[in-house]
Amino acid sequence: MSLGAAELFEAGEVRATHGLRGELRVRPLSGAGSALFDAPRVMLARAGGAPVEYEVLRAARTRDQVLLRLRDITDISQAEALVGSKVLMRFADLPELPADEFYWFELQGMSVVDRQHGEIGRIEDLYSSPAHDIYVVRGVRGEVLIPAVDEIVLSIERTTRCMTVDLPEGLLPATDDL
Repeated sequence: MSLGAAELFEAGEVRATHGLRGELRVRPLSGAGSALFDAPRVMLARAGGAPVEYEVLRAARTRDQVLLRLRDITDISQAEALVGSKVLMRFADLPELPADEFYWFELQGMSVVDRQHGEIGRIEDLYSSPAHDIYVVRGVRGEVLIPAVDEIVLSIERTTRCMTVDLPEGLLPATDDL
């Protein structure tokens, strides 16, 4: 079965093995982590390689990672060969999220506008911390790290691909610092 890139999105990355029976430790991309729990299947792709489909037998959370048990991966040597692989899912396999939750692919590249300072840039990356996610925005003011909390993120519009924020004093670099 041939899958087009437009049908798939990156849900995470295999970071390590777990145990001796072939379980994988996956670092999920924010928002996609919960999708892995209900995924009937995932595709794993090594750098430059074509995705290979696997049936998900079990998915469990451990701290900030997801443990995946896949059909046909039964020992540590098979699992070790997959470390570093991207974990891909079909858009069609995604559960629908509540209106105020987003998948990473929906946020990536989104324009960010501050209520007082105007356009800041675009979301280029995302970090997860124990407290909350952090959006990495790059633009005319360089790199700005924005905590993904309700007090700062005022709105996210899917249709216009625009996030409106109200950044506290000191979070945005001064223009003369650039």
